[in-house]
Amino acid sequence: MKIAIIRHKRENLKKCSLRGLEKKDDFSFYTYPSKTPLPSFSDFLLLKIGAPPLTENDKGRNILLIDATWRLAPMIERHLPQNLEARSLPSTFRTAYPRKQTDCPDPMTGLASIEALYLAFRILGKPSDHLLDHYYWKEQFLQLNQFI
Repeated sequence: MKIAIIRHKRENLKKCSLRGLEKKDDFSFYTYPSKTPLPSFSDFLLLKIGAPPLTENDKGRNILLIDATWRLAPMIERHLPQNLEARSLPSTFRTAYPRKQTDCPDPMTGLASIEALYLAFRILGKPSDHLLDHYYWKEQFLQLNQFI
């Protein structure tokens, strides 16, 4: 399973929850906008709110994640193929990220990128322990969602 992350160039890397994953072999990071076109991602599942739920039946599928503010994410999505298959995460999980944006439709269920990735890994049965190593709100997230 491969993980592709499209990060908006305005994303504040000092606050980015995905820091530390850039050097992992199964992760590929892309910047948007870029002078080079994005790959087609035809064999990836896009994690997206409102899509059919991600289940263990999706095990082995590649995952595409948009890492941007709630306001900028739709701009990136519009540049992806329209026939890209999408999946969502259960809305029962809560974020520990102290959100200050007002564009998020539901601030408590609007997960930070690393939180969404962690949940996707758990659903797909992929080892997830290392994902939260650099996440400042790791303990709060795990407690809030009763993982510990």
